[in-house]
Amino acid sequence: MPPIGNAPDHRPAAGELAVTTATSEEWQHVAQWAADEEWNPGLGDTACFHPTDPGGFFLGRRDGHLVSAVSIVNYSDAYAFLGYYLVHPDHRRQGLGLATWRAAFPHAGVRTVGLDAVPAQEATYRRAGFAPAHDTVRYGGRPPRPSTPTPAGVVPVTAAHLDAIADYDRRCFPADRRAFVTRWLTAPGHTALAFVRDGTLTGYGVLRPASTGHRIGPLFADTTEAAEALFDALAASAGPDDEVFLDVPGPRHSAHALAEDRGLTARSHTIRMYTGPVPPAEQERTFAVTSLELG
Repeated sequence: MPPIGNAPDHRPAAGELAVTTATSEEWQHVAQWAADEEWNPGLGDTACFHPTDPGGFFLGRRDGHLVSAVSIVNYSDAYAFLGYYLVHPDHRRQGLGLATWRAAFPHAGVRTVGLDAVPAQEATYRRAGFAPAHDTVRYGGRPPRPSTPTPAGVVPVTAAHLDAIADYDRRCFPADRRAFVTRWLTAPGHTALAFVRDGTLTGYGVLRPASTGHRIGPLFADTTEAAEALFDALAASAGPDDEVFLDVPGPRHSAHALAEDRGLTARSHTIRMYTGPVPPAEQERTFAVTSLELG
């Protein structure tokens, strides 16, 4: 594998690709590329994503211009997630994406790596050692905004809920991501709600503004009833004319039914793939994943 970046005494020759880690500010360019590709990123995603693993965001430059990107975020000693694998449209079909991948991928070490592949790239990822696990469907639409009060059990997330939500999230996700969850719950523009029954937290969800409309993710809950209540309350907090989007993993039939019952339609799908065994998580509680870029 090629090294990441360049030695201090080496300047890349004209036309040579240099791969380095990216600052949060630099990554804003990649977020815009993702928006241009109609991936519909959240408007504040970079500020929440980048601190998760600042060494896991890579940019390729050629002749001083940003041309490629990939993120490989290490969540734990056992699990990492790959996203934002992009080459600027002006520089495609020149091998720059693969070169960036080869420079960045060693960052994951021996960890199992997950990603969400667009169907056209599934074969490429298979050749790189990834195996498909399931499809994830993106739903979108304008769900009816209930005129009734907030459903019983749904409460706004406060500082008092943060530890319980982080513990709950760990049950639903293959790694502890406590610091990320705290940023996600409290980021400007994010609406975070919890479902509490008999004093026990049994679900939570977050809605955030995106390039188009709003995205819900994650939506984790013990029961369909709790997920429906959280979805309705989150959707009600979006503008009445805004579309709402969420990404539902293939095996979760009740989650697909929830989206369809609320009038959303399937817009696209990706394939969740892994390089090895996935650390355990209680997937039956997942009604929508957090994001396709960071798992």
